Amino acid sequence: MLWIMRFSGFFTAAMLMIILSPSLQSNPPAEAIRSTHLVKHLRLHRPDSLNRFSFRRAQAFPNADECGSVDSKISVCDPNLVHVAITLDVEYLRGSIAAVHSILRHSPCPESIFFHFLVSDTSLETLVRSTFPLLKFKVYYFDPEIVRGLISTSVRQALEQPLNYARNYLADLLEPCVGRVIYLDSDLIVVDNIFKLWNTSLGSRTIGAPEYCHANFTKYFTGRLWSDRRFTATFDHRKPCYFNTGVMVIDLDRWRRVGYTEQIERWMEIQKSHRIYELGSLPPFLLVFAGHVAPIEHRWNQHGLGGDNVKGSCRDLHPGPVSLLHWSGSGKPWLRLDSNQPCELDEQWARYDLHGHSE
Repeated sequence: MLWIMRFSGFFTAAMLMIILSPSLQSNPPAEAIRSTHLVKHLRLHRPDSLNRFSFRRAQAFPNADECGSVDSKISVCDPNLVHVAITLDVEYLRGSIAAVHSILRHSPCPESIFFHFLVSDTSLETLVRSTFPLLKFKVYYFDPEIVRGLISTSVRQALEQPLNYARNYLADLLEPCVGRVIYLDSDLIVVDNIFKLWNTSLGSRTIGAPEYCHANFTKYFTGRLWSDRRFTATFDHRKPCYFNTGVMVIDLDRWRRVGYTEQIERWMEIQKSHRIYELGSLPPFLLVFAGHVAPIEHRWNQHGLGGDNVKGSCRDLHPGPVSLLHWSGSGKPWLRLDSNQPCELDEQWARYDLHGHSE
């Protein structure tokens, strides 16, 4: 743990830079395993921006009889757990809370789900605990400085936030005993039993995700990439298809063995000098994994519901069954609802919104 103190004028600001190591994370858990049990000693102050949040307490969601009872002090290493990773950010916190709520409501075995929250602000844990008192979770501090020097400008400033890149480091942040995880974005809801997604077979692949091979794959990169054989050679002997990184099942054991974090970082370094893409954290994943993805049913990522960059843009669901609704794009349901300009599907998201004091 490294403390960096900066003094200016009459006040002192303390900045904590923590890179969680497996040894730090593998201590025996209490009711909910936490990486922030030292917060009271670190004197981290609650940002004023959090004062605007007030979430209703969610009802208890017990396991069904067929699930069996689960010890409240269960270890994160228990092989019967389903692991879900989500980022917690002030701007998207309302979405993250709704996502967790939707998962619990549609699972027959919610007590068997363990959440891994990636944060750049450890004070968010208090809000999660007060909203979901019985939730099994752990909070991981992700130091923005890990990736700040690797991030390039994007078409939207929101895509440049360091926490968007935390998914690249799941294999390092989570305990070594966690061999598989479902990664989910904060702007979605799950309307099906997430155990179905968890049980997806990845075969020999490292990640699984819904693929969209009809999409124009070339548009996710600049002409600089397609005109340089050094870069296009990465797609030799594979058929690359677009996939959305907001919903992925990841084999962390295989990821660690191969070292995919370093491969992604290498492409980010190339981007800094050659400008081979415009879309933030997505293209490096496509460069490393496209064509090597275990396909998952499209029902598990009905994405694009946030529309595009045109204000007021609404989109409908794609044809077919729906297990997960994803408001990827610039329009977020909570913002449109608050402005009294919701799209029709935003009302579906509102069912899981716990923001406010009363129903």
